[in-house]
Amino acid sequence: MNKPIKRAFLDTEDGQILYRIGGEGKPLVLLHQNFRSSDEFRELIPIFSQKRLVIAMDFLGLGDSDKPPRMYSIEDYAKTVILLIDELGIKTTSILGNHTGACVAAEVAAAYPERVEKIILCNIDNFNEEGKAALINKFENLKIQPDGSHLIKRWSARAAYIGSAELNHRWVLDDLKGFGYPWYAPLAVIDYCQRMEARFRLIKSPTLILSGTEDIKQLEKLGFANANNREFILAAIPHAKMIDIEGGTICMMNQIPEEISKVAIEFLEENLVNAI
Repeated sequence: MNKPIKRAFLDTEDGQILYRIGGEGKPLVLLHQNFRSSDEFRELIPIFSQKRLVIAMDFLGLGDSDKPPRMYSIEDYAKTVILLIDELGIKTTSILGNHTGACVAAEVAAAYPERVEKIILCNIDNFNEEGKAALINKFENLKIQPDGSHLIKRWSARAAYIGSAELNHRWVLDDLKGFGYPWYAPLAVIDYCQRMEARFRLIKSPTLILSGTEDIKQLEKLGFANANNREFILAAIPHAKMIDIEGGTICMMNQIPEEISKVAIEFLEENLVNAI
């Protein structure tokens, strides 16, 4: 019988980090995207925990973790992953990250190769200059409005593809926890794009790339990125395997957990030799 999924806090010099933990076996760390939290993996944790010890953290500045006293870089977020697994007595782990979480997962693999078994990078992009400008403009406009109009705007932002009011509610709750504060993780991603390819070339661990076909269409529509942006990963990590998730949106961790978990578990259980 699997251990129940619990929540706990890790104390750091920049504040407390909330994390969820459950299951037993070889560890798997789950890293969420911008404006989300470990709640992004609410559907996946019970599936993965049948086979693994699963840990999902809220990045500092997001979810129920504290707001850090300074702007964080992707490298800083990678260090918090190491702090957490050190606290839990974990020497090596596999990591699955989505969007921002994928950048952090990649950086952990690049900076701490001896701590990483395998990585799964989901919906990762290297934004061009136009995309960076569009992202910054969007973040600067996400402010608390006296008339509460920001609430309906955030509700409407994903209504066309999120699939359910309950799931949209969860996303909006995470959105609003970041309002009134600096956009820590989004700005970290924009900054990381300048050195992303060089950092990815340092990755030696077995790597799986999952790309949602509807996710990239939405990013193209918003002017943030295009499908070709994801091709650089295969050049930077030539041993990586890429799989398109047909119909996968930005919300695919919540919407199709059975499909995501099946592909992920198959990869994690393959007997691949670390190419260091």
